[in-house]
Amino acid sequence: MTRTVWVKADDTVGDWDDRRARITAALEAGADWVLVDEDDVERVRELGDINVAAFRTDGDVTLVDDIDDAESDDEQSTQADAIVVGKDGEGDATIDLPEDFSGSADLSTLRRDGDLDRGAYVRILGKEYEHFAETAADEADYTIVVGEDWTIIPLENLIARIGEETDLVAGVTSAEEAKTAFETLEIGSDAVLLDSDDPDEIRKTVEVRDEAARESLDLEYAEVLDVERAGSADRVCVDTGNLLEHDEGMLVGSMSRGLVFVHAETAESPYVASRPFRVNAGAVHAYIRTPDGGTKYLAGLQSGDEVQVVDTNGNTREAIVGRVKIEQRPMFRVALETENGDRVETLLQNAETIKVAAKEGRKAVTELEAGDEILLYYEDTARHFGEAVDESIIEK
Repeated sequence: MTRTVWVKADDTVGDWDDRRARITAALEAGADWVLVDEDDVERVRELGDINVAAFRTDGDVTLVDDIDDAESDDEQSTQADAIVVGKDGEGDATIDLPEDFSGSADLSTLRRDGDLDRGAYVRILGKEYEHFAETAADEADYTIVVGEDWTIIPLENLIARIGEETDLVAGVTSAEEAKTAFETLEIGSDAVLLDSDDPDEIRKTVEVRDEAARESLDLEYAEVLDVERAGSADRVCVDTGNLLEHDEGMLVGSMSRGLVFVHAETAESPYVASRPFRVNAGAVHAYIRTPDGGTKYLAGLQSGDEVQVVDTNGNTREAIVGRVKIEQRPMFRVALETENGDRVETLLQNAETIKVAAKEGRKAVTELEAGDEILLYYEDTARHFGEAVDESIIEK
């Protein structure tokens, strides 16, 4: 599941200066959406690139689907990515709910023909509003629910009852509440709508989103069977746009089922300065693991791609490739035996600065010997174009 963070920035949070501060904080933190009034859409576009949902209260807001009909760039700048009904309406109790939901003005708006993204905004003021949110979910791409004196029970009920036809967006006021929303019933909401002026809280909520989406890998130690000089090959350094921590690296290998943990060049060395953005990853043919659980060839990486960063405990995050540096260098062939007796290999540069994670700690590949044990990620599966497949493939 892909989690998203929305930041509320409509006129209920203050004047334009207050709203602009929230929107700017959302942009800087990497939030996915801002929820604003339709009159502010153009202003948001001027601040930066972010998905914009606009409350529809009176009048029509122009939507992205109408871009082809816009007569000028100025008209296109007023486009919203989604409209949301419910503010100053039935969703927030400004207008009483009809006894029969089929007579709802908000739901009538959602049912209009077209492929435009639409959202429903519902304050959970009681059981009837919970049922109203369930009904709206049948029509809405996004169902935003905001609890009053919030308890987790209404969210649990909605997660259990609402299907995949809508994204459930839970209203929260802190990163801690966002974490709870993402974890409720071990399924969690698809998104959160954060109502906070604190830039740190916005940033922390985005961090919670990222943590919820990350894998935790079970790494294991494999025994080194052989380390031998293998001549020269085209070696790939992966330079990221992110600083890596001392216990972080990447998973690379000649065989996709067994990827060796190679440390980032964070350690000081008498030979070269530390480069905490770099992993000297091996030869061009090798696989590297990506954040979606797939693999890519090192030769296929380019600036702007994402690669998976992993620490020695198996915690993962993503990093953006800033540069790929390919040069001919002398190599070692490292052969390993996994816990289940499988044999895997990889090529690593013959240099003191390339480190792997041995049982006794970080160790240069030039110091590896038969009998050492080093970390790797093993999965007994074959891959085709980076995707796991259920077929027999022999790699040797």
